[in-house]
Amino acid sequence: MSGNTFGTLFAVTNFGESHGPAIGCIIDGCPPGMSLTEADIQDDLDRRRPGTSRHVTQRNEPDTVEILSGVYQGKTTGTPICLLIKNTDQRSKDYGNILDTFRPGHADYTYLHKYGLRDPRGGGRSSARLTAPMVAAGAVAKKWLLEQYGTTFRGCMAQIGEAVIPFESWEHVPNNPFFAPSADVSHLENYMDALRKAGDSCGARIRVVASGVPVGLGEPLFDKLDADIAFAMMGINAVKGVEIGAGFGAVTQRGTTHGDSLTPEGFLSNNAGGVLGGISTGQDLEVTIAIKPTSSIITPRQSIDTDGNPAEVVTKGRHDPCVGIRATPIAEAMLALVVMEHALRQRAQCGDVKVSTPDIMRSRG
Repeated sequence: MSGNTFGTLFAVTNFGESHGPAIGCIIDGCPPGMSLTEADIQDDLDRRRPGTSRHVTQRNEPDTVEILSGVYQGKTTGTPICLLIKNTDQRSKDYGNILDTFRPGHADYTYLHKYGLRDPRGGGRSSARLTAPMVAAGAVAKKWLLEQYGTTFRGCMAQIGEAVIPFESWEHVPNNPFFAPSADVSHLENYMDALRKAGDSCGARIRVVASGVPVGLGEPLFDKLDADIAFAMMGINAVKGVEIGAGFGAVTQRGTTHGDSLTPEGFLSNNAGGVLGGISTGQDLEVTIAIKPTSSIITPRQSIDTDGNPAEVVTKGRHDPCVGIRATPIAEAMLALVVMEHALRQRAQCGDVKVSTPDIMRSRG
């Protein structure tokens, strides 16, 4: 009922609060025998962690992961894997002024009505800090999928605020703080500097891709692969929209264009985003998410206090002017967790299925 576990066969239970002593997760269902160390996980956490540039929150968390269980002599044992990330740079005093008021755009009001009390320190359980354990779990899934199927995951920022980012090359993504697929990001830096100076924030559009996905993942009707992807992406803080493949662009396409023609050499297009009838085609999974503007801004806004009286709220503390800047590794991780779940389902139910029709995406070349 409490909604803290994602997945069934590869179940990730997330725990902790933004300003508690630690956050983390327990992974139940990881297959045994895979080599796993903290180093396999740390790289993705470093990509997500705060304080890495002037354009994100200056909360300085190292996000160092510890494996507490489920690994023996460097191998997964098949038992629950506990991953722990300690909080070391909390500044709870920054939130003292919102104890009796509600921040617009945040979960303060809804949490109080649901639970009867709330943790105001950095949003408590509703904080985007709780995406770090999912990134850690996603790194475990990524490694298993790479070793078993050659599946890889990558993402980039496609738009920040009004600034659309043309795609140039994946090689540019790790070389700038925006995960932008462009060589020159000076205009993005200027845009963010002006936004921070104005005391405002903006949203973002993130593209994430899974390549080398086996054909046949996903279930009919209610456990469709694309449905589960949308569910996972909407579970990321601040996400307000999800597109698979052509997404909303399909509205203006004709059937002669949208339907992806098949040839012996492969599909001629990928408007379906790698999913037909809820089942993977073997093409790249193409997902785009829309992230809302950061709600924590220093510009005064109207609200109410806990007695229902009018109040003005100024959100202090250290916040991202665009939470989408650090969302790329989070989206990659959530996509990996969905693919991992469906890969284990496929192995369990249909692992011995054989068909004579070739896998046209893997038989090319």
